[in-house]
Amino acid sequence: MNTKLTKLLKIKYPIIQGAMAWVSDANLAAAVSNAGGAGVIATGGRNLTWVKEQIDLAKSLTDKPFGVNIVLMDNDKDDKIDLICKEKVAFVTLGAGNPVPYFEKLKEAEIIAIPVVPNLKLAKRVEEKGADALIIEGMEAGGHIGKLTTLSLMTQVVPEINIPVIAAGGFADGRGLAAALIMGASGIQAGTRFYASKECSAHINAKNKIVEAGDTDTEITGYLRGHSVRGIKNKMTEKYIELEKEHAPYEQLHDLIAGTSRKAPIDGDVEWGLVQAGQSLSVIKSVDSCEDIINNMINDAKNAFLKIKF
Repeated sequence: MNTKLTKLLKIKYPIIQGAMAWVSDANLAAAVSNAGGAGVIATGGRNLTWVKEQIDLAKSLTDKPFGVNIVLMDNDKDDKIDLICKEKVAFVTLGAGNPVPYFEKLKEAEIIAIPVVPNLKLAKRVEEKGADALIIEGMEAGGHIGKLTTLSLMTQVVPEINIPVIAAGGFADGRGLAAALIMGASGIQAGTRFYASKECSAHINAKNKIVEAGDTDTEITGYLRGHSVRGIKNKMTEKYIELEKEHAPYEQLHDLIAGTSRKAPIDGDVEWGLVQAGQSLSVIKSVDSCEDIINNMINDAKNAFLKIKF
């Protein structure tokens, strides 16, 4: 399956694994890359030593291209980018901040720069400033989200952009991949589906929470304060939304959510931690290998194309 994305990253299939904090490590990234996609190590909240160890581990587990995600709100983002340039990873995804100042350094290191953008205006800006590709992420995604849906982003961004566009938010099977390609995207980014994979190091409680969830089982916290995060409903999200509606002070809300992104995938606390997951949950019926997940996506996409009649 050849697209502008597969040619750019030199991968077999146009599927990137999403960067999920406390979830996307070297084991997951390497497994996705070995299966023909492009794995990504998530560095948000991690220290420089951990990032170096994971890059080294990924290199030992795969000879295929993999990437690293940088959260541009992190205080040590510059050190992490310097490390990535030194380590010569294949590509970098950048989100939660302005990626433009880092394009020149990444290009000098021959590293592909792929920023995440929430709207057409920013998509045009990063293309003009030298991005190699870009990710448009709809509010169907898990974790921190914007205000536009994936469909509306594909409708409006793809026709205006010449570099490869990767669609993200709500992709969990091959029909979604086929839809994105028909819309003109060069590939998709999927996170939650790979969260529920055998190679993912996250706690089994978090994986099972995803498998057991239905189509209406996610909730957005922080929406009223403009800091929206999507995850699976639990005691913590119910309490948070209750406090939000009562106009509780920021400190009280912060104390409730502090460390929740770690509690679920690392400690296995899926009631007071947060399993950050996207909306397309009912199609995730089991914890499978990354190879099976990708093969099923590709086969289902092919079948979806064959069923189209004009």
